[in-house]
Amino acid sequence: MRRSSVLSLAVALLFGALAAFLARGLLIGAQVQSPRPALGRVVVAAAPVGFGAPLTEANLREVEWPAGDALDGSFSTIADLTKDGRRLALAPLQRNEPVLAAKITAPNQRATLSTQIEQGMRAVTIRVDEVRGVAGFVLPGDRVDLILTRGEGGTQDTAYADMLIQNAKVLAIDQVAGDRQDKPTVARAVTLELNVPQAQKAILAQGIGRLSLVLRQTGEPVAAASERVTAADLGTGQSAAAKNQIADLTAQVEALRKAADAASARAGEGTRAQLAEMEMRLRGEIGRQAKPPGLSPAAPPPPKLTINVIRNGSKREPYPVDAEE
Repeated sequence: MRRSSVLSLAVALLFGALAAFLARGLLIGAQVQSPRPALGRVVVAAAPVGFGAPLTEANLREVEWPAGDALDGSFSTIADLTKDGRRLALAPLQRNEPVLAAKITAPNQRATLSTQIEQGMRAVTIRVDEVRGVAGFVLPGDRVDLILTRGEGGTQDTAYADMLIQNAKVLAIDQVAGDRQDKPTVARAVTLELNVPQAQKAILAQGIGRLSLVLRQTGEPVAAASERVTAADLGTGQSAAAKNQIADLTAQVEALRKAADAASARAGEGTRAQLAEMEMRLRGEIGRQAKPPGLSPAAPPPPKLTINVIRNGSKREPYPVDAEE
């Protein structure tokens, strides 16, 4: 029994050593087949850097980076970054975040808002209040939609809202650009990055209606063009049938007014004709009764009477007639 146990232990040790030798060979072969990639260096932020802060050796450091996966606009050494002059951060940088040329100023350039505007874009400032500014929750770097509302001061059926601009980038809130706030801040002005046609629309819209901001979800794609929303879409405006009925009633009232005017004019003409006929009868009767004497002097003309006829309740027309003796 003792000899068999020793023999089994020896066989187990032999197989274990053989397995370890084979595993070592496989690992060495894998390392030969997949050589270690070449490494380069890249400059990153050694500590959090705020907007407008200068970049120096105190807040920068160099780390290893795969040479074949170098980032566009990155710097391999701190000396390359600072050799031409002082550079400032155009956007907040977090610890170990690579420093890219798009996020810093050119050598000896100021960290102004104009340095953050993309090629072909413009910065336009929009007046807002606590409500239209999304209660201060819109911050630099967010994306917003711009809605134009018109007709709010008129009747309900004339008010409407149009989607003016979609997916506009917020550059600054009041005079704050780039810094993220921990708490909402009620702003009086929001600066947006727009192209030239959008900038023209935004400037014109401020004079003809009210502009409101709508905060978008980060990374949300631009939706198709939205339709105009009117008061009728809210269920508070008049329906099309009600509007047609009101138009029909208005037309009927106008027709009745014209008919009344025409009837009044016809009534005036009839009164005038009756007065003329009365005058002719009076003259004829006077002529029959007046017999010319032989040599007596001519009788004086009959006295005249004036009859006033009132038309349409306000217009008075006088008509002279001969009085009968």
